[in-house]
Amino acid sequence: MARSSYDYPGYERAGARYWTKTTLLYAGLGLGALWMTLPFWWTFTTSLSANPTAGAVSFLPAEVTLQNFTTLWERDDIMLVRWFANSVVVAVAVTAFNVTFDSLAGYALAKVDFWGREKLFLVFMSTMMIPAMVTLIPVYIILVELGWTNTYQGLIVPLIANPFGIFLLRQHFRSLPSALGDAAKIDGCNEFQTFYKVYLPLAKPALATLAIFTFMGAWKNFQWPLIIASNQDMYTLPVALFAVRNQYFAEWGLMMAAALIIVAPVVIAFLAAQNYFIRGMSLSGMKG
Repeated sequence: MARSSYDYPGYERAGARYWTKTTLLYAGLGLGALWMTLPFWWTFTTSLSANPTAGAVSFLPAEVTLQNFTTLWERDDIMLVRWFANSVVVAVAVTAFNVTFDSLAGYALAKVDFWGREKLFLVFMSTMMIPAMVTLIPVYIILVELGWTNTYQGLIVPLIANPFGIFLLRQHFRSLPSALGDAAKIDGCNEFQTFYKVYLPLAKPALATLAIFTFMGAWKNFQWPLIIASNQDMYTLPVALFAVRNQYFAEWGLMMAAALIIVAPVVIAFLAAQNYFIRGMSLSGMKG
């Protein structure tokens, strides 16, 4: 009678080693994930604590309360609604402009055959190597001359396109068959109709990936709103939290409640679009 491979001692030893390695791997990943989530958990529990002690680390509130959130809402010197609205307007507008302009540029660089296309693409990519601090002062001077300080235009316009987004969408469009566009043109579509009706619907995963990255970056952006907005009415949430930190530094519960409000929309946006995000990162890969 023939012996099964499961009857050999070597198979059992190999199986035992596999399960040991797998168990250790997942245990290490679990500990790493736990370590990464501890600061967020501490922020959450501190925001719900009645009287958190400054400098003390407690992962379970002694008394759960929403007083810190209601205090943020009630205090006249904390314009929470205004600051939240500013952040929403800026983040949504920047995301919408980036998705629009980056997709148009990415499609043109991937599917439209024109002279100097590859050289133009290299110019776009070379801008990614320029530190943001190099262009910060010239952009600020231009906006001052335009009178756009303390305005939504000043907060939004310098961020309406991103070389990384153009690169991401170009790679995705290049991965799609050119025969689709040829068939659309035979059916009478012009270049924009081919882009809008054929290729753009197929780029939803990449667009969602770009939208998540852009929204997160615009929502948590601190440097540019701090420079261009000197009036409290135009503060976004990260700048507002920085501005009031000295006055309420000892009130840990209040500060953590404000930090939680800043983080929550980004987490919600990511969870809502995570499937598109994963697909976009895998499909947009790196076809040259």
